[in-house]
Amino acid sequence: MLQFATHTAEETILLGEKIGSFLRRGDVVALSGALAAGKTTFAKGVARALGIAETLTSPTFTIISEYAGHIPLYHMDVYRLGSEADFVNLGADDLLYGEGVCVVEWSERIPAELPEAAIRVSIAAEADGSRSVAVNNWRYGELR
Repeated sequence: MLQFATHTAEETILLGEKIGSFLRRGDVVALSGALAAGKTTFAKGVARALGIAETLTSPTFTIISEYAGHIPLYHMDVYRLGSEADFVNLGADDLLYGEGVCVVEWSERIPAELPEAAIRVSIAAEADGSRSVAVNNWRYGELR
C-alpha cells in the first residue's frame, strides 16, 4: 500500500494527475471515501493526465460521464444505485473492460463487479482539512 497526504484541493488533483499519468487503456481506479472526501477532486487530476480539457464534474445524477482524451475516461458515481445488479443493468461492465480508463466513485458499493486488478484508492478527510490517500494494488512503479 502507498500512503499520501494532501493539504489542498490542488495537491489532491496533482496526486490524481501523477497516478493518472501511469494509467493505460483498460485500467480501473476504484475510489472510496466518505461524502466530500475528495473523490471527484482526485478524478479531476486523472482527467488532466489523460489530456482531457473539459471540466470534470461529479456524475452523481448521470451516473456515468464520458470524456475524450488521448485515452477515453469513463467517470462513474455509483452512490445512487440500489444494488450491484443496477450497475450490471447499466451495461457499465462494457466500460470496465473497454478501451478507456474507468474511475469509479463509491466503488465500495459494487465490490463484486470490480476487476481484481482495479487500483483501489481510499480517501479520508482529516480534522485539519488535509486528505489521507491510500493506494492499493498499484503496479506501475515509483510514485514518490
